[in-house]
Amino acid sequence: MTSFLDADFLLDTPTARDLYRSVAVGLPIIDYHSHLQQGEIATQKKFKNITELWLAGDHYKWRLMRSAGVSEDFITGSQPDQAKFEAFCRVLPLAAGNPILHWCHLELQQIFGIHLPINARNAPRIWADANASLSTMTSWTFLEKAKVEVACTTDDPIDDLAQHDEIAASALTTRVLPAFRPDAAMRINREGFADYVVRLGEVTGQPVATYAALVSALANRVDYFHARGARISDHAIDLPISFEPVTAADAERLMAQRLTGALLTEAEQATFQRRLLQDLGVVYAEHQWAMCLHIGAQRNNSQRGMRLLGPDTGYDAISDAGHSRGIAALLDALDAQGQLPKTMLFCLNPAMNEMLAALIGCFQDGSTAGKVQMGPAWWFNDHKDGNLRQIRALANHGVLGSFVGMVTDSRSFASYPRHDYFRRLLCRQLGRWVTDGEYPHDEEALATIVRGVCYDNAKRYFAL
Repeated sequence: MTSFLDADFLLDTPTARDLYRSVAVGLPIIDYHSHLQQGEIATQKKFKNITELWLAGDHYKWRLMRSAGVSEDFITGSQPDQAKFEAFCRVLPLAAGNPILHWCHLELQQIFGIHLPINARNAPRIWADANASLSTMTSWTFLEKAKVEVACTTDDPIDDLAQHDEIAASALTTRVLPAFRPDAAMRINREGFADYVVRLGEVTGQPVATYAALVSALANRVDYFHARGARISDHAIDLPISFEPVTAADAERLMAQRLTGALLTEAEQATFQRRLLQDLGVVYAEHQWAMCLHIGAQRNNSQRGMRLLGPDTGYDAISDAGHSRGIAALLDALDAQGQLPKTMLFCLNPAMNEMLAALIGCFQDGSTAGKVQMGPAWWFNDHKDGNLRQIRALANHGVLGSFVGMVTDSRSFASYPRHDYFRRLLCRQLGRWVTDGEYPHDEEALATIVRGVCYDNAKRYFAL
């Protein structure tokens, strides 16, 4: 019987084990999408204990604890940190099959050298040993220990990126680069939109009172980000993109309407979103950036949760809205005018895997391997089954060897073992194909795929 999380974890064939140990395990990490805070890197943040490291801001763990019957007081409330940690350890053994159980044990092993199972009995020992290690660690320790070559944060266009400048001038071996996330400019119905565009105008020195001025101001900030190393934009696509053509005049009318204080219908919001994505896509193409679209989240489902804690606190879910026609229309409009940037489609709904894997093949032009990418298994898909489904869907409909690999999509500096988790699953799948006679036992070809997906392809694709 295989031992829990032993050296062969997830590696169930000789080929998988050989690929992992000879190719994957030593590769650096290019984490092209994360939610790490630039300030916590610039200041070399130290964590006072493992509760702050593991539970502060981690809505994945918060959801798990709530589902196991832990009261909010022990999750985001006022209970002491050790009591919160012990509550988490008490319920984690109930979460058989949940990737959080795997991730947490990998983090203990790879970061702290702790090989104890996480449970109520071991919680005091883990608390003491992890905290002893944390006393000598900073945010830099996690990046350098995991061999993170590049980490991209997620930054609003109005951010001055001053702390990125500090990091770039520091002795940190990891390159920390900004990524451009203009959601506040695209979510036109959100409260505070009018105030946001005023602030954007102040930052750029050009008042933003029209749609044309909005696009111009955002292009100005793309220039600013580009000069500081940014090569990637991120967009949350929560509403299906309009598949009807949208003119600049349409967007002007909708923005003027919103700036009077009127709210837009969902159809009008989708129309505005489509035009802004199209115009920004042209800007990204000019800068040779990659445009990343995060598709399929249904956010803030619980009014109670929103009142209690606000957004991004564990009350989001998977949307079943139809996205294929709008995505295709957006990509086609850009492609038709020769201005389609490198594009990555992150899929939150696993039911869309095959659709997106097929759709990306419609817009490849030979200029860049995998110019239009199917993104990695993201958020609710980032588990064993989700990663394997994503790998197989891409393999079935495209070229797995052109895939740019995994991201943490995390706010936690301890989350880098997720790359190891993904690498083991990639080697597992390739090993299965070899064992089943579906791929030749060509060591050079297999190593090229593994090295490409785990490192080389991202470095090339994002020009990092």
